[in-house]
Amino acid sequence: MNDNQFATLGLKESIVRAISDLGFTKPSQIQEQSIPVTLSGADLIGQAQTGTGKTAAYSLPIITKMSDKKGIKSLILAPTRELAVQVKDEIERLSKYENIEVLSVYGGDSIDRQIRALRKGVDIVVGTPGRILDLIKRKYLHLETIEFLVLDEADEMLNMGFIDDIEEILSHTPSERQTLLFSATMPDQIAKLAKRYMKPDAKLVSVKKSSLTVSKIEQNYFMINNKHRLEALCRLLDLDNPSSAIIFCRTKRGVDELVQELQSKGYMVEGMHGDMTQAHRLTTLNKFKEGTLSLLIATDVAARGIDVEGVTHVFNYDLPQDVESYVHRIGRTGRADKSGTAYSLVTPKDFSMLKQIQNVTKSSITQKPVPTAEEINNKKFKDMISEVEDAIKSGELTKFIPSAIELAESHDPITIIAALMKIKFENESVFDYSSNKLDSPSKKEDVRLFFSVGKRDGLTPKVLINYIKDMTRINASVIGQIDLMENFSFVTVDETVSAKILDKCPGGKINRKKVNVEVANKRKR
Repeated sequence: MNDNQFATLGLKESIVRAISDLGFTKPSQIQEQSIPVTLSGADLIGQAQTGTGKTAAYSLPIITKMSDKKGIKSLILAPTRELAVQVKDEIERLSKYENIEVLSVYGGDSIDRQIRALRKGVDIVVGTPGRILDLIKRKYLHLETIEFLVLDEADEMLNMGFIDDIEEILSHTPSERQTLLFSATMPDQIAKLAKRYMKPDAKLVSVKKSSLTVSKIEQNYFMINNKHRLEALCRLLDLDNPSSAIIFCRTKRGVDELVQELQSKGYMVEGMHGDMTQAHRLTTLNKFKEGTLSLLIATDVAARGIDVEGVTHVFNYDLPQDVESYVHRIGRTGRADKSGTAYSLVTPKDFSMLKQIQNVTKSSITQKPVPTAEEINNKKFKDMISEVEDAIKSGELTKFIPSAIELAESHDPITIIAALMKIKFENESVFDYSSNKLDSPSKKEDVRLFFSVGKRDGLTPKVLINYIKDMTRINASVIGQIDLMENFSFVTVDETVSAKILDKCPGGKINRKKVNVEVANKRKR
């Protein structure tokens, strides 16, 4: 036990034993810094990305310190059903030697079952704000005995519009509770929430981006024409043949369409997004965890809470609209000190967003050409040769020898080998490539526009994108990088729509502020 570094943090011996059973001996940076703070009794603000071990960072000291009095001792708020289930499962693994009852509650599951469990008595409740508030209003969830309150993925709960629900839930908890807030980013509303509901001497533990990202993740992008997006993805899947990969789409509809396309071409793939039933999502997630499903297509929100070891690849089928989402996405691979691969499909209109990602994350994202059909075939042939050589080394070929002799008596051995390779190749090939190489996209010029509204006007990227869409009826896909300043903003757009934006967008209002739009380099100073 002495070689387990968790033993030096002040945790109970039985908990360190449970950690050792799970194969963990060295705490992550957020765990090493935050566990002693929580054990000291101080409120904690932890800033760290998904995938850095936040769940254990707050769960381990809570399990260590939690009293044995009756009633709920800990309430953990999570933005999604998947994350709530994930947290519950992890706490149960970490508390295997403790007599602790953990319940996850969320919409889409039987509230009657959740009420029955609460009546029987639980120690820790993990849930989404909406269902937590529903149970409070029905007077089945009583928080007077709460010792610990955790806000997990606080920025995501803010993005999903849960801020009012969270504040109402907090009003039902005792003031002497210990509050732990974890968030990847610290927008103003989160800072205000912390100041209002946490003790003045709350400690801040921040794991900086430079230590979180992406050091063990190989990042590449592929310049494509939008019409070739599906085939480019298939070529990458066929070349790398990942054992466990998540493919990210920007929208629920995009997930459904890509699942249908890939399944029709023979790929074993399933999707996950918020409009699917909870039972369907959990079944899909379990198959992915168990390895019976190797390709999962998901939206950013649905993928929150997916903590699966062994994900080798992340594919950005669509680039996300912000840098934080990119970091969250690729953080699904390269976990537990393992390497990972992140691929992004990029059209010319996406290039400004790609440059922004590179600048903010300070990471190298290398351009690679989309694989040719010849490269894919040669890779498959090499893999087949390796498989045959491994089978020869295994020596377990006795029952096949008679059939091999029979074939060799009537056919040339080279012809036999080629025929067997042909059968295997055709069984494994799923995409019929019409050409050896995909056409490269032509270079398009971007136009940078100045908008006379900024952060002080309550502007967010989403609000600005919706304003442009409403005024012009253009597709959001032609809108590139957005830079929000305090009093104004810059938007990079495809040159094909710049004239329409300049014509239609001036004169409207965003949050009661009149909007003016000009080409950036012509802006009066």
